[in-house]
Amino acid sequence: MATHARERLLDAAEDLFYAEGIRAVGVERILAVSGVGRASFYRHFASKDDLVVAVLQRRDQAWRAWLAERVDAFGGKPLDVFRALAERFADADFRGCAFINTMAETADTGSAAYRVAAEHKERVTAYVAGLLARSGHEDAEALARRFVLLMDGAIVTALRERTSAPAAEACAVATAMLRNAT
Repeated sequence: MATHARERLLDAAEDLFYAEGIRAVGVERILAVSGVGRASFYRHFASKDDLVVAVLQRRDQAWRAWLAERVDAFGGKPLDVFRALAERFADADFRGCAFINTMAETADTGSAAYRVAAEHKERVTAYVAGLLARSGHEDAEALARRFVLLMDGAIVTALRERTSAPAAEACAVATAMLRNAT
């Protein structure tokens, strides 16, 4: 049953943090939404900061698995990352990138939450570099950094504009970039 309480805390915190922001959501609210008591919370997490880190670590794994699954479903090519993003941007619950949001909210670049968010971006970059390398592109790591720059820009623009169009626009830039790289 302890694992169940932990999962309820993680589920509630993930939903609340993504919808409203990390700083806007207090432990009391997480307890109320999860139905978990304070003592149980502190058995699983020493602090809200520890919960934030656990949420981000879990979300990192889930998000990267989702991206890989969607990219594979579209054909497994590097540009398919933008097709996957377009799908995500169209979701009614889209609130940007939880990792970008975390880095924007966290003033301390040395904090554990900031580090987990930055590591997520590094893992996404490595994934994209793998796609580019498998597709025969030279200097896949440098190209991947540019792809992630376009992905992040598309995410922020989609959040601002409330449309999936930025994914197609970023894909067009990436297409031209790949053409120039060969």
